[in-house]
This record gives sequence, structure tokens and C-alpha cells, in this order.
Amino acid sequence: MSDNNTQATPEQVLYAVIQEKLMLAGLLLMFITFALYLLGIMDSVVPLDKISTYWRLPVHDYLAAINAEYLHAAHTPTGWAWLKFVGKGDFLNFLPIAILAGTTIVCYLAIVPGLFRRGDKAYGFMALVEAVILTLAASGLLAVGGH
Repeated sequence: MSDNNTQATPEQVLYAVIQEKLMLAGLLLMFITFALYLLGIMDSVVPLDKISTYWRLPVHDYLAAINAEYLHAAHTPTGWAWLKFVGKGDFLNFLPIAILAGTTIVCYLAIVPGLFRRGDKAYGFMALVEAVILTLAASGLLAVGGH
């Protein structure tokens, strides 16, 4: 018979608490930014009445089309280039998505000190490395594959 401990560690609780708060903040921000876009409170790159004509397009083709017709930028916006257009209602909607995508990084970084303080060096090191890898991947510096 094994002695299984079903109690959450302090780090697990901290991770869950931070994850919940960031998720709720991101979700609330998603509703707010979508309302700003939908109600026309903020100007959009693509007029709301024209957006349905682009729904059939793959992402790359959509970006190329809106660049050609509305943005007139030197290059099609990819990666973090959407930040240049965050003042437009349709691109502002990307902000809460980026926040939600980054919550895991914040949670890992938050639990690292507690893991090392407890003497759990292996998990502390793994959490730190995971946060670094996720940050590099999100930054675009760590790119793998042909996309």
C-alpha cells in the first residue's frame, strides 16, 4: 500500500491562484476589447461591414489582403507586428489573447523562488527553464518549423 499525498503544495496553490486571476483579467479584457470593436467605439483597420468577405481566407492570405487594401505597410504584418496597430479596434482584440497566452510564463516564474526555498532544486530549475523557453518561443527568437 502506497502513501499518496493528495494535498496541493504551496507552489501548486500559488500557480492556480495566479492562473485564475490572470485568466479572469484576460477574459474581462477580451469582452471589453471586443465590445469596443463591435460597437465601433474605436476605428478598425478593416471596416466591420467588410470583415465577412475575408472569413474564407487562410490567415496568411487574410493578412496579405488587408495589408494590400488597408494597411499599405512595406511587409505583411506577422508575429508581433500587430502591436503597431493596437490602437485599432480589430487589432486591440489580440491584446487579451497575448495576455492569456503569457499566463503560464508568469505562473512558472512565480513558483520558482518557493521551489528553491523548499530545496526542490530539480523542479525549480525545470520551471525556470520552461519559463525561459516559453518566453523565447513567444518572442519569435526561438523558431522551429517552416511557419
